Amino acid sequence: MKKAPLVIRPVTPSDYDAWLPLWEGYNAFYGREGPTALAPEVIQATWQRFLDPYEHMHALVAEADGRILGLTHYLYHRSTITIGPACYLQDLFTVPEARGQGVGAALIDAVCERAKGIGCPRVYWHTREANVTARRLYDHVAERSGAMVYHKLFQG
Repeated sequence: MKKAPLVIRPVTPSDYDAWLPLWEGYNAFYGREGPTALAPEVIQATWQRFLDPYEHMHALVAEADGRILGLTHYLYHRSTITIGPACYLQDLFTVPEARGQGVGAALIDAVCERAKGIGCPRVYWHTREANVTARRLYDHVAERSGAMVYHKLFQG
């Protein structure tokens, strides 16, 4: 049986119902579920940003046979070390049965092509050290920077 071609494309308004379970899966992986789940208004605002042409946030999906198999979210921002914008690949997630099939790599490649197209000198992202499945892919498609990420959270 011939494998359906993978199509990487921007989200459309009609993708919401297929996008949402993947987004929920991504958030569950990072412990944002139950009492720490994202508020519905945050999810809706995020979705609307992807559809707003004036926003710097973007979403792509990987689709085969009419089924969304993966998503990626990325944004452009200014940088103090380049004239062109920087591109931050913020989220990447594939359905479990699509892992190891090239879906994640295709999504990363699509973000990189779009970033190059607007003059970004690089795309960057981070993940947790324990995310060994994703790190196998990342080690294959990119160079590890050695940077460590710190954050400070505030209530309210």
